[in-house]
Amino acid sequence: MPLPDTMFCAQQIHIPPELPDILKQFTKAAIRTQPADVLQWSAGYFSALSRGDPLPVKDRMEMPTATQKTDTGLTQGLLKVLHKQCHQKRYVELTDLEQKWKNLCLPKEKFKALLQLDPCENKIKWINFLALGCSMLGGSLNTALKHLCEILTDDPDGGPAHIPFKTFSYVYRYLARLDSDVSPLETESYLASLKENIAAKKNGMIGLSDFFFPKRKLLENIENSEDVGH
Repeated sequence: MPLPDTMFCAQQIHIPPELPDILKQFTKAAIRTQPADVLQWSAGYFSALSRGDPLPVKDRMEMPTATQKTDTGLTQGLLKVLHKQCHQKRYVELTDLEQKWKNLCLPKEKFKALLQLDPCENKIKWINFLALGCSMLGGSLNTALKHLCEILTDDPDGGPAHIPFKTFSYVYRYLARLDSDVSPLETESYLASLKENIAAKKNGMIGLSDFFFPKRKLLENIENSEDVGH
């Protein structure tokens, strides 16, 4: 014989005072992050919350982009989330990194494909993994460095996206070494010219305007130079 439904009065139900705010923040985070698998992401969210770790939450919603070389599911916003979760350590364990990747609902095969670009065992230098992720987003070396600057900068969104030139040059050398089309001589020549240009005015920092020129701006510069020639 089934048990009768238990009836509770309002006085018997205890709602933890912090619960409404927890659920409110969770809902806002889910809307901002737009996870592909809400249950998987939620498990990672509450696991991080219980440990006091950085949450797998984007700073803001992202519009869909079609600029990636392949459909990896990876975005600059998700890479920035991973950076917030991992940058405290110089090296990160691959098992921990893979779990964070999974909690962001990113494909496991893409994680393995990314690591195949520079194979390692058990752990990886975080800045190297971040660089590989940026290269997966960018169609060129400079585009990858643009993503890096926008992830690492302390400048406001839409600002010059300054980062230390030392960090920029390390990542540029690292990615250039993995690109057979870029010679070491070309790499060092390019970095030397950048360093010379920013030496007197940037206090050891480099921003987007120092190396990244959108196609429209580049075309305008070419047209202006042609006009001067005539």
